[in-house]
Amino acid sequence: MDSLQQQLQQRQDALAALYTQILPLLGEDPEREGLLKTPVRVARAWLELTRGYAEDPVAILRSALFRETYHNMVVVKDIEFYSLCEHHLLPFFGHVHVAYIPNGEITGLSKFARIVNTFSHRLQVQERMTEQIAECIQEALNPLGVMVVVEARHLCMQMRGVAKQNADTVTMHHIGAFDDPATRAEFLCQIQTAKEKEDK
Repeated sequence: MDSLQQQLQQRQDALAALYTQILPLLGEDPEREGLLKTPVRVARAWLELTRGYAEDPVAILRSALFRETYHNMVVVKDIEFYSLCEHHLLPFFGHVHVAYIPNGEITGLSKFARIVNTFSHRLQVQERMTEQIAECIQEALNPLGVMVVVEARHLCMQMRGVAKQNADTVTMHHIGAFDDPATRAEFLCQIQTAKEKEDK
């Protein structure tokens, strides 16, 4: 077993031990048949759900750079994501929409989904995640402009507290050319047009 695997195993064992202690505090018996393997399962899930801390999103975008003279808007819509709210450690999930205007270089389209995965697989708030995705694209590609819109539902609102089931949260962050209202409107129109087609 190499050192990285050893570190992961140590982290998994430590998390599992903690959850063995948590179960009785919730009123459960960790020796009950259905719960015997729960601490290990939860530990593995947490390591998977927070794997984004070990990834470099700028490096991901730069791993597939291509020189191109294309200077029009590139839009990648409806990138699904699942994340964990850092306030209650409950899921929030939805879609990310990305637009950028190249400045001599483009990257592989799948890389946008990968960096969304990287940032969403950390303890997050939606506002910060939106900004992080946009700033990462700006740093890696140096485009003429970038804009990110995130639409999500938060289980911390649906399962507890106010318990509202149909509240969507929308956040956006724009840089460069997207500071222009007309350019922003063009991108938002692209997103809305896609939704209207889905509703028909």
